[in-house]
Amino acid sequence: MNTLDLFRLDGRTAIVTGGGRGLGRYMAEALADAGAKVVLCSRKKEACDEVKDEINGRGGQAISMSCDVSDPESVQAVVDAAESEFGGVDILVNNSGATWGAPPEEMPLDRFDQVVNVNLRGTFIMAQTVGKRMIRRGSGGSIINIASVAALSGGRPPYMQTVGYNSTKGAVVSMTRDLATSWAQYGINVNAIAPGWFPTKMSGALIERFEDEMLRDIPLHRFGSPEELKGVAVFLASDAASYMTGQTVSVDGGATAW
Repeated sequence: MNTLDLFRLDGRTAIVTGGGRGLGRYMAEALADAGAKVVLCSRKKEACDEVKDEINGRGGQAISMSCDVSDPESVQAVVDAAESEFGGVDILVNNSGATWGAPPEEMPLDRFDQVVNVNLRGTFIMAQTVGKRMIRRGSGGSIINIASVAALSGGRPPYMQTVGYNSTKGAVVSMTRDLATSWAQYGINVNAIAPGWFPTKMSGALIERFEDEMLRDIPLHRFGSPEELKGVAVFLASDAASYMTGQTVSVDGGATAW
């Protein structure tokens, strides 16, 4: 086999949660470019529709759906649709996320709970639902959980106080290890990506206000571009990463290397 063929995803189906914008969009486009059929889902289906049309317009195959990842019935509907439309699920990118900024002593509990509900509960429900189907089908698969560099260090009080987000992303790293060791026997690889600062709708307001301070915390002194995340997503979804499981890959310009 040619080495580059290890990265091809032809004949595989991927679900990408939060696939309508930001990091989810980047990764959905990358998986489609590598040959995967893609199921895009988020609470705002309109954004996913736009990405779906773009992928299909380039000759790929994609469908879009509305989904609340914290609702088991909503998640089940997405997995059922993926199987009905494309025959099964081979890849899951658990990307849907929420955040709320406030000093820990002032964090509203309802907002903290909201972040936990999406980032932790939602990630588990989607992984559990897809994992059951992968186990039943017996042909393995790849699950990629989107964590954050915020999971690997403390916050940055001058510009980022998001204790709920940081805590849930830390839990996602731990969950990734647990699912990896639990499901290795079924040929299911579970890894995580910990992105640093990429300009997205979620990060845009912070970057606009604190760009200089944020760049000082990044050894490469720049923010990430879509292409610098796309390759990592394809790698972890492909046979090129078949001997990797339970790992968290930081894509952060060196921020966690300080």
